[in-house]
Amino acid sequence: RIQSEHVGRVLDVDALPSGAPFIVMEFLDGHDLATELKQKGALPQERALTILLEACEAVAEAHAAGIVHRDLKPANLFLSRALDGREIVKVLDFGISKITSQEPSKDISQEKALTSANAMLGSPLYMSPEQMQASGDVDLRTDIWSLGVILYEMLSGRAPFDAATIPMICANVLSMPPPALGLAGQEEGLERVIKRCLEKEPDRRYRDVAHFVRSLQPFA
Repeated sequence: RIQSEHVGRVLDVDALPSGAPFIVMEFLDGHDLATELKQKGALPQERALTILLEACEAVAEAHAAGIVHRDLKPANLFLSRALDGREIVKVLDFGISKITSQEPSKDISQEKALTSANAMLGSPLYMSPEQMQASGDVDLRTDIWSLGVILYEMLSGRAPFDAATIPMICANVLSMPPPALGLAGQEEGLERVIKRCLEKEPDRRYRDVAHFVRSLQPFA
């Protein structure tokens, strides 16, 4: 249903003779945004906004089709290459909740970014307050929250509500404001845009992706 060039395309679905289902998807050459942030830390503003705006194009089309992603995070934004060689963002994993076993790791944030259906639907670092409280009772504004978190992380190199444990992350998301980015001059307006995405009450966020993108236009 989603035709945007910024979505990982599903070409076919079928089942093996054994009955096991499979999906045929386009082959993507590149790496995800989580890998990019781990290797490089904060990204230049122009690059961060380009990545986010391409992701917004896919999310807006999904919302128009009545689809809320509910698990937007850097690991689901894939940085691939178009036929002409330019970088292109592909939003992955629409409409599913991944169950991923946690491997021992010193990177706490990496483990906390995994989606576990046994615990909650979504990734704690990027989940909106209303999604933490009732995963099934969310609308498109939960994706706008996640996009704000991703942009914050791209500009600062850190997630705004990170903490030592998942309960502490949840407490931060539910009750604490995001730390200031410290953007100066004209760029203070960009920080205000991000803060509006991260309002605890959905009604105080942008009502849709189009209004969010329009607010980013002066900085992109």
